[in-house]
Amino acid sequence: MIERMTNTKQQVRKFYDQIGWMQAGDGLYQNARYEDLRSISRDYIHKCHLRVSRHLAPTGKFLLDGGSGPVQWPEYLTYSEGYRYRLCADISITALKEARKKLGERGLYIVADIAHLPMKSDVFDGAVSLHAIHHLPLSEHRRAYQEFQRVLKVERTAVIVNGWHEPLLMRMAEPFIQVGRLLSGRGLKRKKDWSTEDDQAGTFVEKMTPRWLKKELKNTVNYTVHPWRSLSPRFMRWFVRPQVGGAAFLKVIFWLEEHFPWFFGKHGQYPMIVIRKVASRD
Repeated sequence: MIERMTNTKQQVRKFYDQIGWMQAGDGLYQNARYEDLRSISRDYIHKCHLRVSRHLAPTGKFLLDGGSGPVQWPEYLTYSEGYRYRLCADISITALKEARKKLGERGLYIVADIAHLPMKSDVFDGAVSLHAIHHLPLSEHRRAYQEFQRVLKVERTAVIVNGWHEPLLMRMAEPFIQVGRLLSGRGLKRKKDWSTEDDQAGTFVEKMTPRWLKKELKNTVNYTVHPWRSLSPRFMRWFVRPQVGGAAFLKVIFWLEEHFPWFFGKHGQYPMIVIRKVASRD
């Protein structure tokens, strides 16, 4: 088990050092190919990115960015605007070098495993982790959430953005996507089994379910679930079209997410797991 976890993390590091965080032009990284970069989706994605700040203390000395990558999108920079330092922790040297270009002296940079943070407890005024925990084996997810809670100061929050494994809304859309693929001659798309892959075009991802999260974090981590973004890039590329009211559709989805956060946080593609550290009763 330990050897498999070590190999998995080495694969993730290699992917991001050599492929994922390499510049692809126009200020984008190779990893951006996983996002929907069309202009019709830009406003919706922008507003979803900004949701993270709502749950963070507006000011502080240290903000932890766990699995920071290169601080990939412009909105990500806004999370630490009211902080003196943003500490970027990542296993990828390439990621940290790119983050330094954006943050300069306002950043601190450390090679670290987010399931084993090398920091003292109660030191951060806030923390974020964006699409990072799912690169850990599922057996280490619980430890990562606990680590983010451990390093927070009391009554401060961490915002973790990850993807659910086969959430309800995307499962409902999948048959229509598969029919579309067949009609367009592209065939059925099969998900990779990362435990048996030798030549990986992407990198290791293992996602959780709401039931798993509730069971694993019960009585150990104080958290709430909110929507970050309900729609996956795969869904958006297939169904959000300029010719058929795509922009209006995205405005409706954002409105629904805002007014029914419990449903869309639990059943949409990307939840925000907001951890609040409370004072110990001991």
